[in-house]
Amino acid sequence: MLTDMNLPLILLAFFLAAGSPGPATMAVAGTSMASGRKMGMTLALGVFCGSLTWSFSAAFGLAAIMMAHAWIFEILRYVGAAYLLYLAFVSGRAAFLSSGVGLSPVVITAPAKAFRKGLALHLTNPKAILFYGSVYSVGLPPETTPVQLAVVMGSLAFCSFTVFLGYGYLFSIDRVRRGYAKTARVFNGLFAMLFGFVGVRLLTARLV
Repeated sequence: MLTDMNLPLILLAFFLAAGSPGPATMAVAGTSMASGRKMGMTLALGVFCGSLTWSFSAAFGLAAIMMAHAWIFEILRYVGAAYLLYLAFVSGRAAFLSSGVGLSPVVITAPAKAFRKGLALHLTNPKAILFYGSVYSVGLPPETTPVQLAVVMGSLAFCSFTVFLGYGYLFSIDRVRRGYAKTARVFNGLFAMLFGFVGVRLLTARLV
């Protein structure tokens, strides 16, 4: 039976994983600062949908199938690493330009593009598969009922929505945006280092 301790521990693990600085949260924060609340929260919605995709996939066994077939995981790993390294390159180039802002990957003007970028960031993140896969395979006992499974899935979805869209709202506050406008080069340099670091780590890590 799912004990009262399981869900709090699962949610704590999620907040530690999703709330800490990473490609998705930094992309949401950067887009909100550079392009405003609408674009930032739209990108966050894309990240949230990616999170839902992996949560449902893990809950119904797809993540376990992918983890059992290493070549699928490897393809996803290389695609995700390449995308992060591309973002690092564009951020770094923006940091060295005199204008500093226009070519940054966090500047987005179309909602559809913002949503696709957020979705792509999370769908190409194999660590998201590992997290959700471990939650449903290790965090839940075999006798978990459908109702208990639905409670866990709903709780994770609510937390994901709160974290990612919360980042979008927080970093779109006018004072924060004005600070970004004054220090765009610094932020772009930080984005370049973060995306590059995570991309290289993902490229060289042994995930399975």
